[in-house]
Amino acid sequence: MVIPLLLRGAALALGLAVAGIASAAPDDIAAVARSLGRGINLGNALEAPAEGAWGVTLRADYFKTIRDAGFATVRLPVRWSAHARSEPPFTIDPAFAARVDWAIDQALANHLNVIVNVHHYEEMDTDPDTHLPRLAALWEQIAARHKDRPAEVLFELLNEPHGKLTGARWNAAIPTLLAAARKGNPSRPVLVGPSSWNSIGGLATLELPKEDRNLIVTVHYYEPFTFTHQGASWVKGAERWPARAWSGTDGERKPLRAALGRAAEWAKARGRPLYLGEFGAYEKADMESRVRWTRFVAREAERLGMSWAYWEFCAGFGAYDPKAGAWRDPLKSALIE
Repeated sequence: MVIPLLLRGAALALGLAVAGIASAAPDDIAAVARSLGRGINLGNALEAPAEGAWGVTLRADYFKTIRDAGFATVRLPVRWSAHARSEPPFTIDPAFAARVDWAIDQALANHLNVIVNVHHYEEMDTDPDTHLPRLAALWEQIAARHKDRPAEVLFELLNEPHGKLTGARWNAAIPTLLAAARKGNPSRPVLVGPSSWNSIGGLATLELPKEDRNLIVTVHYYEPFTFTHQGASWVKGAERWPARAWSGTDGERKPLRAALGRAAEWAKARGRPLYLGEFGAYEKADMESRVRWTRFVAREAERLGMSWAYWEFCAGFGAYDPKAGAWRDPLKSALIE
């Protein structure tokens, strides 16, 4: 198991062997969540309609660059639904599955934890009753393919359920999907987020199987949205929003601190560890504001005991400039102090 240097002492104090997550008892899932440490999303690559369509094609050296910078974990968004048959048994394209294998191999070779998710399965949000059997079949295939992977590989059931996949429908789907992901992986940690786009507000409706304590709850945070997504082409009307800065005043910090605090209180009351799986500010915001906001969210999450993964590595929110082949130092410094 990869335990970042900055967390190694804490992990030892918790009785975790540096050798790995596998050495932790299933009921010590909180220790597993903490060991994920500081992470980054490999966004706009394997969750695009086709890799490269959104400007990002994964390279082996990216994984070393991420590890060398001090990150402990990569979150790997994957659009499995675009690469699987639409009829039973919903077979995943072998070439695409092998590409995901390669990415996982690169993460492990560079001593990174890797969270593999199902991303942008849009039909689940528009017609969940029809597509739940297909999603379960995808997870059975993913689980079978990776059942012999080390404990550094974690699963995440579905990114940002929303739309017709309401809180009640999502709660009802979770046991089915967990059963599929657990086939051959009985002790592998699984991440589950709430409906309403994995929002902190969505936690109010999230209900998890009480008997399954080997779960990490994941939330995303992008508030204030008119700051973090100003000018975003995929957000209706965002290109017409007035430019907005984030100065880090007490008034600006207060709602962020309150929202993350509510999430931490929810998790503590239920004995569930919490993971901040996405946060970031789009490139149309000024860099100084992005850095201030990013630093504050990261440090506040850490203060509340959450590991996190920044959105994202090298696209519109990117902390890394792929053309220059270098980190955007202000953002990297905000993340890895």
